[in-house]
Amino acid sequence: MNYDELIYDWNAEGGLELPPGRPYMLDDESLRDGLQSPSVRDPSIEDKIELLHLMDELGIDSVDLGLPGAGARAVADVERLAREIVNSRLKIRPNCAARTHENDIRPIAEISQRVGIAIETATFLGSSPIRRYAEDWTVDFLLRTTEKSVTYARKLGLPVMYVTEDTTRCDPETVKKLYTTALNSGAEAIVVCDTVGHVTPRGVRNLIRFILEEVVKPSGRKIRVDWHGHRDRGLAVANSLAAYQAGADQVHGCALALGERVGNTPIDLMLVNLKLYGVIDRDLTKLRDYCRKVSQATGVPIPPNYPVMGSDAFRTATGVHAAAVIKAYKKNDVKLANTVYSGVPSHYFGLDQVIEIGPMSGKSNVTYWLEQRGLTPTEELVERILQAAKLSNHLLTEDEVLVLCRTPSEVKGPR
Repeated sequence: MNYDELIYDWNAEGGLELPPGRPYMLDDESLRDGLQSPSVRDPSIEDKIELLHLMDELGIDSVDLGLPGAGARAVADVERLAREIVNSRLKIRPNCAARTHENDIRPIAEISQRVGIAIETATFLGSSPIRRYAEDWTVDFLLRTTEKSVTYARKLGLPVMYVTEDTTRCDPETVKKLYTTALNSGAEAIVVCDTVGHVTPRGVRNLIRFILEEVVKPSGRKIRVDWHGHRDRGLAVANSLAAYQAGADQVHGCALALGERVGNTPIDLMLVNLKLYGVIDRDLTKLRDYCRKVSQATGVPIPPNYPVMGSDAFRTATGVHAAAVIKAYKKNDVKLANTVYSGVPSHYFGLDQVIEIGPMSGKSNVTYWLEQRGLTPTEELVERILQAAKLSNHLLTEDEVLVLCRTPSEVKGPR
């Protein structure tokens, strides 16, 4: 079956949003920026190592190992993770966060030398007028700080990606001066940040195009441009896709949208969307393991309605929906069943459609549920279970349905 004939794609009208043939890189900040969430616990080093391997298996390009300037534990964890990359010959590239002063940058260089791997340094500095006003900073101070920190990191042999915090609320003149100064001091990549989740997709495109035209092009060098977004307005994924569309090379994100306040761009959903756009072709069946491990390691539950990885993502008890899925299964077509009532084909991610029984179910739900468990769906039994479901205020659990399979037809059912 050619599914392109069964689904008209309005997304493709006017040309592809993400054309193939160029890299769409991802930087995983779950182990650093993600841990700034006030609700998480810092995972054990064993959990961090397991997550590092899962990131590598998913084809994530780079990982923020932490901020060594934060203290002894951070130094130890960063060094252990960097050694794991070397010893296990992982493909994922390491980077570390650093404030723009020597005490944060020096530990990264020391770890890099001890382990024998290049660690990109993400030196970050506030930029917007509102931040400058709150901190009593001048633009000249920011420029001097930028030049000093980037030059110092380069002298230590560290590759540098220069990060301006709150770029999306910064004036064009300062944006241009800061990035130009960083590039002239030796930075090889720049990171554009929506630190407080302020911007919309139009703003992203405007900003990225401005930087490419006014900063990168005049430099005459191949400069990587990264996008780092937050989801305070619920626009993080849309903004990150807009950044790619405008020409950004790499997007930063955290598993399950971990991060300060309401979190960062969810990197798991970026993988989902890049897969659905057809610009990455890789096995993402480990995405479930990755998200569940992050949830377990940080103590942050996955909401039932979280896209793709939530327990309700591919689960229905609605009669009309379930009937269409069941009819697709009866055609012996798993892909059809996973697509007919879902914009995300669950089998791409090692998941399946689940048919449940509840107040909005029909006979097909009950019949299918029983057949899947090797039980005979007699007319009397189907009607008994359906009546109980209609009287219930929730989806019936497996135990509740099995009790009904042994209960006379007068049963009132669970309440």
